Amino acid sequence: MKPIRLIIVAVGGQGNLLASKVLGDAAMRANIPVVMSEIHGMAQRGGVVESALIFGDAKSSIISDHEADILLGFEPSETLRALNKCHEKSYVITNVAPLPPFTVNIGKGNYPEIDTAKALIQEKTGRSFFLNATQLAQEAGNILSVNIVLLGALTATGVIPLTAAQIQASIRTTVKKAFVDINLNAFALGEKAIG
Repeated sequence: MKPIRLIIVAVGGQGNLLASKVLGDAAMRANIPVVMSEIHGMAQRGGVVESALIFGDAKSSIISDHEADILLGFEPSETLRALNKCHEKSYVITNVAPLPPFTVNIGKGNYPEIDTAKALIQEKTGRSFFLNATQLAQEAGNILSVNIVLLGALTATGVIPLTAAQIQASIRTTVKKAFVDINLNAFALGEKAIG
């Protein structure tokens, strides 16, 4: 299978690692080769968390600049920061609800305008999808399900070699039981937002 390279970027606490675990578990259950790596950075302080997943035959989990087939962003400024990983045919799926870093909140930094961020993303690749995953997560019943909303959106694009049923099965076994129904609802809302 030709490799499909996925980068997921978020800030600490948004559930990037759980999303990666769900995708990795679904791929293994479907007998699809997958390699994964993670960069935690200053996650506990709201810093960047980046995951790389490669579906298919890959010798390394490293995704260099201009190699990502898909960029899944949980936060718009983090999506912008990772845009150099994309090429002109990459898919970019991003949450448009900002989560400004503390430097912005204390007046020591600037946050990009969302419309400017969208324009920059669209300039890099024509395959871009924007949704307010934070609002959809709230509709699903838990703001912490932004990650699963975005997995639903990712699945709806058809760009990864996993079906909705495979990912839903992984959600059922990977997510804590108390949150399974909320997350399945979040996944469906993400699919609907793109599909």
